[in-house]
Amino acid sequence: MTNNLNAYFEKYLQKEMLFRDKKVFTMSYTPDSIEFRDEQIDIIAGILAPALRVEKPSNLFIYGKTGTGKTLTVRHTANHIQQVAKEKEIPVKVIYLNCKLKRVADTEYRLVAQLGYELGLTEEDIPPTGLPTDEVYKKFYRVLDKQKQVVILILDEIDQLVKKAGDEILYNLTRINSELKLAQVTIIGISNDLVFTDGLDTRVKSSLSEEELVFPPYNAFQIQNILKKRAKIAFKDGVIQEGVIEKCAAYAAREHGDVRRALELLRVSGELAERKGEEKIAFSHLDEAEDKIERDRVIDIIETQPKQFQALLYAVLKLSQNTQGFILTGEAYELYKSICYTIDLRPLTQRRISDVITELDMLGIINAKIISKGRFGRTREIALAIPSTTRPKVQTILEQGLAIQA
Repeated sequence: MTNNLNAYFEKYLQKEMLFRDKKVFTMSYTPDSIEFRDEQIDIIAGILAPALRVEKPSNLFIYGKTGTGKTLTVRHTANHIQQVAKEKEIPVKVIYLNCKLKRVADTEYRLVAQLGYELGLTEEDIPPTGLPTDEVYKKFYRVLDKQKQVVILILDEIDQLVKKAGDEILYNLTRINSELKLAQVTIIGISNDLVFTDGLDTRVKSSLSEEELVFPPYNAFQIQNILKKRAKIAFKDGVIQEGVIEKCAAYAAREHGDVRRALELLRVSGELAERKGEEKIAFSHLDEAEDKIERDRVIDIIETQPKQFQALLYAVLKLSQNTQGFILTGEAYELYKSICYTIDLRPLTQRRISDVITELDMLGIINAKIISKGRFGRTREIALAIPSTTRPKVQTILEQGLAIQA
């Protein structure tokens, strides 16, 4: 077996590779220019520019579907401001935190501790656990207020922070400036959830969303342009079959203009072609990559959802097996409650389940369409958006996660 592996790796090293530089497909890659986002860059730059006069810019909230360039555009603009500030010796600091990361924003304690670390504190100053949260805030305020400065705090996937720690943490963050004498903090929140702020406390919403900006999806032409530029750097000349990039862009445009998905699709297509020893990336590799990514994405999302989400999804899945049309919210809720009682899980209210349906719709797991029933009010028609080939695997995962006997 070892000899076979050695031979495989020897052969791999001798094989002609399709990739020239794969890192252009990674999240950390920053292109020299941001395509098709000039208007958004100008707006963000205009909002943040007062920082260069050591004046606090307005807080900014940015919405948009996944893969619409929100994070890239914000970081690009903020980095340019920081570069100018450094050259002119203006006290401006940019802190970027991804709230989806557990080590950063699992609790209010961890978030404030991480902010302190970004400003130079160590784990000796703020241990990972053990101090009262008020004490952590005091240490953070002290290091922040050591000098006159403007701190631009970018909280990416801010909705994940609220899911984990509640919206009280946002209220505390928006009140930071009232505790400071020298420094000033501006918050930029980035979210994929277009209705995220609807559920926030009114005082939080008014403080946080002084300025708002919505990023539109990319269209197929724009995605094509971005893909061609990245592909020119990533792949060797002539290894992509004609029409593959156009089809890849069409796939992504269909999925809400998600350029991140398009880049992932092209990368996986290249990897599949390379593993098979093919000389070109063909349509067959693209189709195979689409199936693989969709299957992996769905499975990953479902495995990480809370049990309440899984119970509702299991109800929709079971109802879908017995109907060819749409499922009404009421039908799904009744079966969901029955499942909860079976597995000793306290069911959520119908209003809360309505929010769960919205979230599953946003994740692309289901499609939910509001319909009017005249004087009987409104309801939603629900349909599974999971490919039929993936549904048996999803059912198994849900039954295991909920401890349901098949």
